Amino acid sequence: MSMTDSRVTELKKEIEDWVRGPGEEYAAEIERTHQAPARLRAELRELGYLRLAAPENYGGQGIPFSRYLELAELFSMSHASVRMIVHVANGMWRAISQFADDAQHKKFVLPQVAGAINVAFTLTEPASGTGADLRSAVTRDGGTYYLSGEKHLITFGVDCDYWLVFARVSGSTGKDGTVALLVDRHSPGVTVTAMPLTMGVRGTDHAHLLFDQVPVPVTSRLGAEGQGLDVALGGFLTPSRISVAMSCVGLARRAQELAVGYARNRVTFGKPLTARQAVAFALAENAADIEAARQLTLHAARQWENGAPGAGALASMAKLTAVDMLTRVTDKALQAHGGIGYWESSPIERVYRDARAQRFEEGTNEIQKTVIARMIFEDGQ
Repeated sequence: MSMTDSRVTELKKEIEDWVRGPGEEYAAEIERTHQAPARLRAELRELGYLRLAAPENYGGQGIPFSRYLELAELFSMSHASVRMIVHVANGMWRAISQFADDAQHKKFVLPQVAGAINVAFTLTEPASGTGADLRSAVTRDGGTYYLSGEKHLITFGVDCDYWLVFARVSGSTGKDGTVALLVDRHSPGVTVTAMPLTMGVRGTDHAHLLFDQVPVPVTSRLGAEGQGLDVALGGFLTPSRISVAMSCVGLARRAQELAVGYARNRVTFGKPLTARQAVAFALAENAADIEAARQLTLHAARQWENGAPGAGALASMAKLTAVDMLTRVTDKALQAHGGIGYWESSPIERVYRDARAQRFEEGTNEIQKTVIARMIFEDGQ
């Protein structure tokens, strides 16, 4: 067994124990208060779980991406806010590091990996799509940009240290005018509003942001003018989509676990539900569905690690497949619980709500289909 295999095996046992122990206690608290307590992030940081995937020379644990996903699956069995904290922390450094100069690497990348600062990915706007039609814009005066615009649905955008904001140079159009800026959370001219409570993923703050001539040093720009979307999409989006696909696998695994446990103990007309063919077949379909999505996701991860040209399309395939799988699995798992599963006292109720969020995280199914179709028609496959 290699050192990596041994380390991952140890971590899997350690993380599963945490998820089923302290993780469940945090889940109950988050559902009760609709807030993830500060000590949760502090504990995850102390345990080293927020730097699993980063390279060792960045201060991370250097777990290869495809092996990190085995750990991400376990975190995804926990509360959605726990999974979100781990997911963002273990991926945000990629978005920053790919274009960071030495000074930015020291100021932003290393502290983010260490958990000393939190950076919120700030792309989505209420009046445009998530891409080259960005409306947030900057004008430049010497060594300072002045940022104006509006963003919403920004995960961890209320309680963070920096926003990684994507905007465009005023007057430009398309991809070539885009910029990526690291904006201090306490900059003047920003109005931060916490968005209303969500259906699921309770405890993860989401922000609505208004920027009004916010001063941002040009030295806080990643890459050159025109490379904003390269920062947003280049080395970050593909692994993030694969990670979200694995989060679907983990959440589906938890739903299946709950359904199987309930079916074993629930007796109707003198027989356990496991003796009912309709229930048994539904859970058998779930098991096959989960494993198929898991293997496609791991294949996409390995292809991305190897630099395969089709990795982007595979990431979209994995995300599309895993999301649809999660929908089917959670629906059958809830059905296996009968009416009691609809009550908040049943753990499956939370899982069912949380599952809906995966349908738009890192792009809707329609976006994934667009990426896959482009590959089909361009490559003639």
